[in-house]
Amino acid sequence: MRAVASWNGPGRIHGIDLARGLAVLGMLAAHLLWIDPFDWTRPATWIDVANGRSSILFATLAGVSIALVTGGASPVRGERLRRARRSLAVRAGLIWAIGVALVFTGVPVFVILPAYGILFLLALPLLTLSAPVLWAVAVAVALVVPWFVPMLNALPIWSSALGSEASTLVGWHYPFPLWIAFVAAGLAIGRSRLRSAAVAVRLLVGGGAVAMVAYGLDAVAAERLSPVQDGSLVAQVWTADAHSSGILEAFGSGGFAVAVIGLCLLLCRTPLTWLVLPVRAVGTMPLTAYAGQLVVWAIWAAGVLGDSGQLAGFRDLDPFVPFVIGTLLVCTVWALLVGRGPLERLVAAVTRAVVGSGRR
Repeated sequence: MRAVASWNGPGRIHGIDLARGLAVLGMLAAHLLWIDPFDWTRPATWIDVANGRSSILFATLAGVSIALVTGGASPVRGERLRRARRSLAVRAGLIWAIGVALVFTGVPVFVILPAYGILFLLALPLLTLSAPVLWAVAVAVALVVPWFVPMLNALPIWSSALGSEASTLVGWHYPFPLWIAFVAAGLAIGRSRLRSAAVAVRLLVGGGAVAMVAYGLDAVAAERLSPVQDGSLVAQVWTADAHSSGILEAFGSGGFAVAVIGLCLLLCRTPLTWLVLPVRAVGTMPLTAYAGQLVVWAIWAAGVLGDSGQLAGFRDLDPFVPFVIGTLLVCTVWALLVGRGPLERLVAAVTRAVVGSGRR
């Protein structure tokens, strides 16, 4: 009963767990499925919403989590703030190390955890900022940094002998100078009163409106700008393509992430929260679920294909449904019987050992 209460009691915000679970499952879809470009008239392509957006939702939720562990709507101050920063710095190092270890499985995906660890460090100076200031930071970064990403991508280090290793170590597929915008937005969300229905509605409506405007502008750009500006800086920046690091992707996928969080918060205010309990269970242990699916992938692909690096061959095995069912089942059973996920327990234990419990 204690394990169940730990993630179903009044101290837990079910909607955030649900959003985390959806982000993990969305990344599974992006990794494991053959996905055609999104087309409103072809429902089979709608799963393309997971491509790029799931990882941005994951990063936004990192900001929410950081906000919640540092006081939520009432940020910690003084010694508690200093201890929180030390703890987050240790967690950042551990997440980065786990991410690098997952790269060595040979699974052909861009592992997000190295970038995730760096984003935790970059978030440390933002912990004392109010929600309005954090929203302003997120908007400013999303407007300005995309213009510099192409220049950063062209730096000589990426084409050097160590370029591939350097890119892997910093998770450059998720360029942190831009992605800190999503963490800042998540921090702003976490500094709000998430138990308020009004806040959830504002997140849903506001995020949805921003996403619709950004994708509308992208549709116009695709028809009018791309043929003329193809290959130019404008064409690289003024786009909502997945993983493009464009302005319209930042606002479109960022707004989508905010709207999903609002929708999950609203849904979990109803009895439906118990219907989605398995997805919430995944969301209570996102690090375990994410790392676990890559390890299982590596073992399965090596055993069946003889090579964990064959993306096309592994996708052709149709692993998505078994992975989803397995993830939901394992995480639900673990959460009901034990509570916190194994990697989450490990990270917390090491952090306590390094920083201390803070109890007198």
